[in-house]
Amino acid sequence: MVTKRTVRKVVEPDMTPMIDCTFQLITFFMIVSNFEQTKADERVKLPADMLAKPPAVARRNELVVNVGYKRNSTGAAVDPDPFVFWNGDESTRVFDMQRNFQREARLTAAKEGKDKVKDTVITLRADEEVPVGLVQELIRQAQEAGYTSFSFKARNEEAGE
Repeated sequence: MVTKRTVRKVVEPDMTPMIDCTFQLITFFMIVSNFEQTKADERVKLPADMLAKPPAVARRNELVVNVGYKRNSTGAAVDPDPFVFWNGDESTRVFDMQRNFQREARLTAAKEGKDKVKDTVITLRADEEVPVGLVQELIRQAQEAGYTSFSFKARNEEAGE
């Protein structure tokens, strides 16, 4: 009897679809992830603090206010007066924010109810060189518009954030 000798081949799976699925999952999670820095302005150099940490629970109603200086390419302040970087507008002075706070409070009250204005947390991201008195002035203006909750952002010294 004549027998044929068969050569055994090693079967290797095609990994191309698996790699495609992996990259699609990575892309999906990058798109749907909520990045905390979406409302941050890179022109604001936050002060360093050892106790700074992100909030344990994400805030539902938050209004982020960035206060800093217009800077040149070397990082030096171009104008000695700080500006509020508000909705893409960088020409708002600190003392001119009253009407902006009032407008936001009216919009929030009309959209979600008057109680939601008090529930909204104003997060102040102030440059480390901004005088404390100007930050207090922003808080005063926001309080006159009806806001009661405030938080401050700082970078953690140890983590180098």
